[in-house]
Amino acid sequence: MRVLFTTFAATSHLHIQIPAAWALRSAGHDVCVASQPDLVEYISHTGLTGVAVGEELRLDEQMDGMTRARGAADAPRAAEDLDFVNLTDLSGTRPERLTHGYLHDAFEALTTYVYPSLSPPSMIDDLVAFARSWRPDLVIWDCQTFAGPVAAMATGAAHARLLFGLDLIGRSHATFRTSLLERPVSERHDPLEHWLGRTMARHGVAYSDEAVTGQWTIDPIPASMRGPAGGNHVPVRYVPYGGASSIPSWLYEPVKRPRVCVTLGHAGRDVLGDEPAPVAELLEAVADLDIEVIATLDASQLPPGARVPGNVRVVDHVPLDALLPTCAAIVHHGGAGTLQTAQLHGVPQIIFPAPLWDGAAKRSHLETSGSGIAVPDDVPQTAESLHALLTRVLDDPSFARAAAGVRREMLAMPAPRDIVPTLERLTDEHRSQPHRSES
Repeated sequence: MRVLFTTFAATSHLHIQIPAAWALRSAGHDVCVASQPDLVEYISHTGLTGVAVGEELRLDEQMDGMTRARGAADAPRAAEDLDFVNLTDLSGTRPERLTHGYLHDAFEALTTYVYPSLSPPSMIDDLVAFARSWRPDLVIWDCQTFAGPVAAMATGAAHARLLFGLDLIGRSHATFRTSLLERPVSERHDPLEHWLGRTMARHGVAYSDEAVTGQWTIDPIPASMRGPAGGNHVPVRYVPYGGASSIPSWLYEPVKRPRVCVTLGHAGRDVLGDEPAPVAELLEAVADLDIEVIATLDASQLPPGARVPGNVRVVDHVPLDALLPTCAAIVHHGGAGTLQTAQLHGVPQIIFPAPLWDGAAKRSHLETSGSGIAVPDDVPQTAESLHALLTRVLDDPSFARAAAGVRREMLAMPAPRDIVPTLERLTDEHRSQPHRSES
């Protein structure tokens, strides 16, 4: 069968798709990956076929503009009004906020500013045109790339979401749709249906909720973290992919002291506009510990004039999948790929979870599982406080035991190759003629 993967142009969202794409390709299926032009060359480096749709997204430039707007002294609105993290919190960690009005306004903001920028009309139009020409049997789409279900439903292809983190959109939208039924018909306005419905009507497709949730969901999150799963749910083991890399010679030398990885990633910084953790304080915190620190920091992440202690090796990049099996702990920014790679290798974690997306859920999981510590985001961190946190994680064996338990849970999940027969069966069941609009 032919399988079309699609995501907006963000490498972190592409990375989570690559293992499933290669599993299908290795099983003999035709596979291609569609995204905006600024990601296509990167797609080709994975060995898969890339398809350019729409115009360049330039996500980093968009986020830089949003960051400047938030910090502008002459901003036309209060900072809180420009804070999408606050306005669109779908995490559910504060259930008292998930009222009908709040969810309505959250989806109004998301469908006004976020989702149309990730899947603009040019991308949707090009993806639909490509799908009508290539005729995929199955479309697997990033859960925030709504161009995917539009193209699938316009061509009658089966389609599934591949989640990036927890299913916040599906859960919160289902809650919102339920609340709509309690309101008068004249007040039953769903911003997500309104935006997607207009978009789909341009391609002769009628809206249905499968445009939000997919016909089924592929989910790499361990069950203890995601909670109850509804609908057609296909769990899959997370397999790390971080792009082209090589293993440096020092990595396979014997480890003489406990090794700690410090990595702050790039995706969160690009979105939030600054570093998620105090780098200078982190370096000072480890200076007098009898450990070896591998800090994956590039030149832009090291503060000017920062002192690098003698027990710290600074490298631009090293594959985490190769580094973490040698580590006793990791300190990081809470990114989805980093968190799950650490979980897969059973490494205790100290994270600085951004308030973006499912950061609060990551914090909760570390605390309830006992596999790490989430640094409070409302308390300034000093070298002394970070030193105490790291010492606690390294000296208390309960963190390593709990992290090993999460690892066992992940290893028990089916690998990408194991779900290929399920994807084949579900595709056969769900392939159809296009959902024609009545308008």
